[in-house]
Amino acid sequence: MTGSPFPGCVPELTDGVVLLRAHRLDDAQRIVEQSNDPESMRWTTVPRPYGLDDAREFLATIESAWNSPDGLRYWAVTDASDPQGRYLGTIDLRPRGGGVGEVGFGLHPQGRGSGFMAGALRLLARWWFGQGGVRVHWLAIRGNFPSWRVAWSCGFTQHGTTPQVHPDPDDAGAPPLDVWRASLGADDVLEPHSPWDDVPVLEVAEHGIRLRPWRDGDLASLDPRDQPDHHMPARGVLDADTFPEWLLIRREQMSVGRVLSWCVADATTDAALGEVLVFVTEGTLDDDTAELGYQVVPSARRRGVATTGARRLVAHALTPRSEGGLGMRRLVAQTADDNVASNAVLDRLGFTIWGQETAADVLPDGRAVDALHWELLREG
Repeated sequence: MTGSPFPGCVPELTDGVVLLRAHRLDDAQRIVEQSNDPESMRWTTVPRPYGLDDAREFLATIESAWNSPDGLRYWAVTDASDPQGRYLGTIDLRPRGGGVGEVGFGLHPQGRGSGFMAGALRLLARWWFGQGGVRVHWLAIRGNFPSWRVAWSCGFTQHGTTPQVHPDPDDAGAPPLDVWRASLGADDVLEPHSPWDDVPVLEVAEHGIRLRPWRDGDLASLDPRDQPDHHMPARGVLDADTFPEWLLIRREQMSVGRVLSWCVADATTDAALGEVLVFVTEGTLDDDTAELGYQVVPSARRRGVATTGARRLVAHALTPRSEGGLGMRRLVAQTADDNVASNAVLDRLGFTIWGQETAADVLPDGRAVDALHWELLREG
C-alpha cells in the first residue's frame, strides 16, 4: 500500500488469469445485479432490494476503508484478459490483529463457474502473507457449498461448525444460523489437501436400478424409519422426517473426503429406493481401505435392491483409479449378528467375517447382540 489516496493505494494483483483492482464508480450497476441475484441473497445479508444508492454507499465505504491505515481491504475481481476490466465480484480481507485476517467474497453471476474466485483468493492470501500475515480465516453459513468449494480448493482446513452465529438472511427475527469455519496458514500449500469427488452415475444392467447423486427432491420417495435402533445409527437412517439434515450431513462429509454416497434409484421412475456408500471414520478416502454401507427404504425391500446396488458400488470401489474407480484395496463392513438381511447381502457379495464382538449391543429387552466384522480384498 502506497501513501497515495484511493484508488492509487490499492495494489493490483494478478496471476495472468484473474486481476484484482481497485473498485470504480462504473462498477455500481453490476454490484446491484450481483446483490439482487438469488444466490447472493441466500447467503448474505445485503439490503433487500438492493439499489444504486446502496452500491454507491458500498463504494464509498470501500474508498474510506482503503484510506484508513487499519481499514478493510477490498478488491474488484476481474478477468485479466478483459481490456475493460469488467467487474465480476468483490473479495475483501478484514484484519483482526496479530497477523490474522478474515476473508469474504462474492461473485457476479457472470463470473461464476470459471475458477476466478479461487484465483482471487490465492492472490489475496499471498498478498496478506507477504505483508506479514500469519493466517486467513473463512466462515460461511452452513450449507454454502459454493463458498466452501472455493476455500477448499485453496487449501483451507475446515474446523467444524459453530452454532447460531449468522443472522438468517431470509428472516431477521429467526434464530441465528450455524456457520462453518476454516483457515489457511502462511506455510500451507494453496491446493486441496483432502478429496472432494463428485459422485458419478453408475448404471446397473439388471434389476432396473441405477446409482446417482442425491437430490433435495428425493424426500418425496422416502418412508418412515422402521428398523431396530441397533442395526444402524439413528443419524444415518433414511427417514422422511429427518432427510434435509441427513442430506446436509452427507454432503458435509463428502466435502471433506470422508464419504461418498449414492442414491439407489429406480431406473424407470427415478424414485429413491435406498443408499449405498463408502466411508472412513478417520483420514480420508484417499486411503486404500473404506467401509461399505447400504440401506433400502421399507417399500423397496425384498427386490434385491441392496445386493444389486452394493455389488455395483463394490465393483466401482475396487476398480483402479487409472480405470475410473476408487482404487480401494480392501472394503470392510460391520453388522449386528441378528441383522439377517444385511448379513445375507455381504455373504452374497463375497465378504467374509474376520472378527466378532461379543455382546456389542444390549437391547431394551436385555438381550445382548454380537457385532460382526466383514472384509473383502481386491483380487490380484
